[in-house]
Amino acid sequence: MRKFVLICLGASFLWSCKSGQNYQGTEVAIPDQYRLGEDLDRQQVQLANVDTLKVDSLMNINWFDVFKDPVLNQLVQQALDTNQDLAIAAENIQQAQSALVIQRSQMLPSIGYSAGASRGNFSGLPLAATQNVFTGFGSVNWEIDFWGKYRRLNEAARANIIATEEGYRATKLSLMSTVATSYFQLLEYKLRLEISNQTLALRDSMQTIIQERFAKGIIAEIDLNQAQIQTAIAAGSVPIWERLIVQTENQLSVLVGELPQQIPVGVELMDHTLDLEIPVGLPSQLLARRPDVLLAEQELIASNALVGAAKANRLPNVSLTGLLGAAGTELSSMGSAWNLGGSILGPLFNWGALQRQVDIEESRTRQAVLNYERTVLDAFREVENTLVNISSLRKELIAREAHVKAALRAMFLSQERYNQGVTSYLEYLESQRQAFDSQLNFAGTKQELLSSYAQLYKALGGGW
Repeated sequence: MRKFVLICLGASFLWSCKSGQNYQGTEVAIPDQYRLGEDLDRQQVQLANVDTLKVDSLMNINWFDVFKDPVLNQLVQQALDTNQDLAIAAENIQQAQSALVIQRSQMLPSIGYSAGASRGNFSGLPLAATQNVFTGFGSVNWEIDFWGKYRRLNEAARANIIATEEGYRATKLSLMSTVATSYFQLLEYKLRLEISNQTLALRDSMQTIIQERFAKGIIAEIDLNQAQIQTAIAAGSVPIWERLIVQTENQLSVLVGELPQQIPVGVELMDHTLDLEIPVGLPSQLLARRPDVLLAEQELIASNALVGAAKANRLPNVSLTGLLGAAGTELSSMGSAWNLGGSILGPLFNWGALQRQVDIEESRTRQAVLNYERTVLDAFREVENTLVNISSLRKELIAREAHVKAALRAMFLSQERYNQGVTSYLEYLESQRQAFDSQLNFAGTKQELLSSYAQLYKALGGGW
C-alpha cells in the first residue's frame, strides 16, 4: 500500500509539471490621463503589468444611443445581423472552438477496436499446421502528459478562441463605426446637393435678370459673362453630389448585406445635436476594452504556451496500451485474450532540431511582445487623435457657423447695393461665391465632427 501511495504521489507530481513559463502578464508604459484631459502639466507615464486573463474580455458592445437617430440605429442593427464580414469572423470562432475540442482529445485515452480473420501457418508465431485465425479486440492507447505538452497546447488553443472572439468584436466595432461614418457622409452630400440646387436656382434667376439688362443696354457684356460663369459653376456641382450620394448609398447597402439601393435618412445633418456625452474613462481601462489590444495579448499567451510545448518535445513520452478481446482458430471456440503494456519514447540524437524549434517559438514570443507593445501605442495614438479631432472640430464649427451668417448677410447687402447701382456686379458675385463656399464648408465640418464621435466609440473599444 505504501508503494502504491508513493507511485500515485509521484505520478500526481509529474502530472502537475508543465514545461515552460506560465504567462505572467505584460508590462507596458501608459499615461495617467489623456493629453486633452485636465492638469496636462501633471501628466505622468507609469508602468503597468497588464494581464487580461483576470479581466472579463467579453464586453457589452451594443450600439450607443447617442445620436438620437432611429434610422441610423436601424442601419447599424441590420449590419450587425446581415453583414458578411461579421459572419465570417463568427465562423472563425466556431473553428477555434472545434480546434480546442480536438486538442483536448489528445490528453484522453484513445479507444478503438479491431477484428480480423486469416488462414495460414504463421500468425505472429509459426503454427504447426495451416489453420484459421480469428481475432476481435478493443484497444486503449494513452500518452500520459507528464511534462504538460498537451496542457500547453490547450492553453494555446484557448487563447486562439479568445483571440477570434476579440477579432469578432473588432470587426463589429469597425462595422458600426463605418456604418455611422458613411451615414453622416450621406447626410452631408444630401445637404451639399440641397445647397447647390438653391444656389443654382438663385444664380439662374439672377442670370435671367442680367440677360434682360444686357439686352436693353443697361449693363456691359462682361456682367452677363460673369453671371453665366457662376451659374455654370453651380450647375456643375449638382451632379457631383448626386454621384457621391448614389455611391455612398451603394456602400451602405453592402454594409447592411443588401444589393445597392436607395437609403432612407432620419435626422437631417443640420438637426443633429452636438450635445453628445461619451465617457472616455482612464487610459488604463483602454487596455482591457480595445479588442485589438486584447487580441494581441491572446496571441502572446498562445506563443508563450507553444514555447512550453516545444520544450516538452525534448523529453520522453510515456504511453500505456491495452488490448482486450477474443481469439481462436474457430469462431465458435474463441477464447478471451488480453494484453497490457507501457512504453517510453524519447529523443536521443536529433542534431539540435528540437532545440532549434524551442528557439523559434521563443523568437515568436518576443515578436508577440513587440506586437503587443506596438498595438498599445497605436491604441493610445488613435484615441488621442480622435479626441483632438473632436476638440478642434467643435471650435472650427463655431467659426464656420459665424462665417455662414456673415457671408449670407454680406450677399444680401451686396445684392441690394448692386440693385441700387451703388456697387459693381463683381462685388455681388464674390459675396455670393463666399456664401456658397461657407455653407458647403460648414456641412463638411459638422459631418467630420459627428463622424469623429463614431470613431471615438470604436477607438475606446465600445462597451458603455
